Amino acid sequence: MREKEFLPRVKDKLGIEELNEMQRKMMETASQPRDIILLSPTGSGKTLAFILPMLKILKPSTGRVQSVIIAPSRELVLQIAGIIRKIAAGFKTTELYGGHKVEDEVNSLSAGTDIIVATPGRLLDHIERRNIDVLPTRILVLDEFDKSLELGFEKEMKKIIARLKNVSRILLTSATKSTELPDFLNLTNPLTLDYTGSGDSPRVRMRVHRVDSDINDKLETLHILLENISAGHDSHQRSIIFVNHRESAERVASYLKKKGLPAVLYHGALDQKDREKALAMFNNGSRPILVATDLAARGLDIEGVRNVIHYHQPLSAEAWTHRNGRTARVEADGDIYLLIGPQEDIKEYAEYDDTLYPDPEKKTDAGATFETIYFSAGKREKISRGDIVGFLVKECGIEANLIGKIEVYDHYALAAVDSKVAGEAASEAKGKKIKGIKPIISIIG
Repeated sequence: MREKEFLPRVKDKLGIEELNEMQRKMMETASQPRDIILLSPTGSGKTLAFILPMLKILKPSTGRVQSVIIAPSRELVLQIAGIIRKIAAGFKTTELYGGHKVEDEVNSLSAGTDIIVATPGRLLDHIERRNIDVLPTRILVLDEFDKSLELGFEKEMKKIIARLKNVSRILLTSATKSTELPDFLNLTNPLTLDYTGSGDSPRVRMRVHRVDSDINDKLETLHILLENISAGHDSHQRSIIFVNHRESAERVASYLKKKGLPAVLYHGALDQKDREKALAMFNNGSRPILVATDLAARGLDIEGVRNVIHYHQPLSAEAWTHRNGRTARVEADGDIYLLIGPQEDIKEYAEYDDTLYPDPEKKTDAGATFETIYFSAGKREKISRGDIVGFLVKECGIEANLIGKIEVYDHYALAAVDSKVAGEAASEAKGKKIKGIKPIISIIG
């Protein structure tokens, strides 16, 4: 694919005026017949850095698979596929991941596809069921390869790569340096591009604060900290609270909700729809506090995170790096808070700049800017973002400037509406049709 075909769309569709040094270097290296290992901090533009050379190498669309991109999580699969669709005009992209309807994926594959973005397990399942022919594949990308090649995925990855007999270019990416790569990858004279120690490292834009708790149960300290962080603001700053266990995530989220804070829960035991809703509400401002396990530490399309709070210390240096990488992205600043109990020893990799003493008397009236309205119809019912905007304006009497982000999924959609008018809008919407469909419409609690 010619650069003049997709580079203008990077500006128009993604709003990126100029590629950074890493992205330019990846584009230059694409012309060389070598495999590439890209190491770069989270938030540095790594996804675009591998998509651009991939597009440069692609031949005109034939409806047969040319490129396979493997990512360790369904959220990362969706993020990558979304970016490709915006800039790769004329190429069909299909995503495959657990929690997605298999019938929808089979229908999409049967119509032919150029680019597949998939999690390892779902991709192997389709290959073994012969729903897809991966033999024509020439380009293989392993995003967050350290995660995809760890023990839980290695057997699946080995089977997949054995089927990709005609791959001539492999691109590997990660935010952290990995251990020795397995032999079954069969890398050809790989070139390593290491940007993990670059001068624009996000660490220089992060401020890491230690916050001590007088008791082992740090819930009250967390609450006081969140009150302090948001004091003087109309709405809560976008913050991710990391814990080490699902049960802890549920306990912390429940506590914060009882305190009246706009928090939402995110972990691997939730079903796909609940995870999608949680991320959508976090991104659209209706739930600006996300309580999560390390599942949220990498690969998610999360914007504008101001604060990262370690309720539990991470279990490894890599987890510390990935968690912190959720903030201070793309030249923005960020604050990181490390909650320490009275009997805790600080991990050697958990470096901090100062110690804060939040004021228990300081309170905030901050809330959430938006509420999220749920529609029980989506892409498969031919509903678009424009349809929802038109419906909210015409049928519900909402001014367009009071409508925030809208996300449309296969069979449902979520719309952020200014919290001052969201209740009235949802009430007005009940029983009305959108494009001939009468969906269930309600505010997500």
